[in-house]
Amino acid sequence: MTSFGDRFLGLALFVLAVSYGWVAQQWPPPFGGHEAVGPETFPTILAFILAGSSLYLMFKPDPDAHWPMGRTAAELVGAMVILVLYAFVLETLGFVIATTLAVGTLCWRMGAKPRAAFLVGVISAVSVFLLFNNLLELSLPGGLLEFD
Repeated sequence: MTSFGDRFLGLALFVLAVSYGWVAQQWPPPFGGHEAVGPETFPTILAFILAGSSLYLMFKPDPDAHWPMGRTAAELVGAMVILVLYAFVLETLGFVIATTLAVGTLCWRMGAKPRAAFLVGVISAVSVFLLFNNLLELSLPGGLLEFD
């Protein structure tokens, strides 16, 4: 049963990777033409990594895998819900606020104290925002913090 579960999960993740990669390729090119790094670059890289990982899971499942039950399964479902909500509120709230909330909540659920968890969330959100906006020149949504 466990190898079937791994293979089924691998297939579902492969479908997700192909869909995600295809959608990333549908974005219009940036103003001024094609560049080496555009808005589709990072999602495409993630799609390739997910596709490779899912193929490995399908063709080389763990024979001794034990799927989580009870509280552990509930925590995993909770983490997935947080990530889906993150995707929905990212543009409205903006990258910094949404990422702070998502990372902080996930850190807290993994055992960190709330203050430390949300401090990690703020530091990681601001760091990634500055890296993408200033160094890579790829804009992330400002949301509520955007000033016109």
